[in-house]
Amino acid sequence: MVLGITITEWVGYLGSIVLIISVMMRNFKTLRIINSIGASLFVAYGFMLSISWPIIITNGFIVLVNIYKLTLKQNKI
Repeated sequence: MVLGITITEWVGYLGSIVLIISVMMRNFKTLRIINSIGASLFVAYGFMLSISWPIIITNGFIVLVNIYKLTLKQNKI
């Protein structure tokens, strides 16, 4: 526990900060990459909360959509 905050809470806060930063990006590729990092942190957070399926499923889906969109964009170039 650091500063009275558990590692689990730190992962949740970090995920929130990364997601907030991602939506401020102008470049969609950068937005999707940073957003995927934030969503991945939330997937980890969901597991750290003794398996919170709503968090895991939602953010896992976001990561998959971002990967799909990034891959689709690469194929069109």
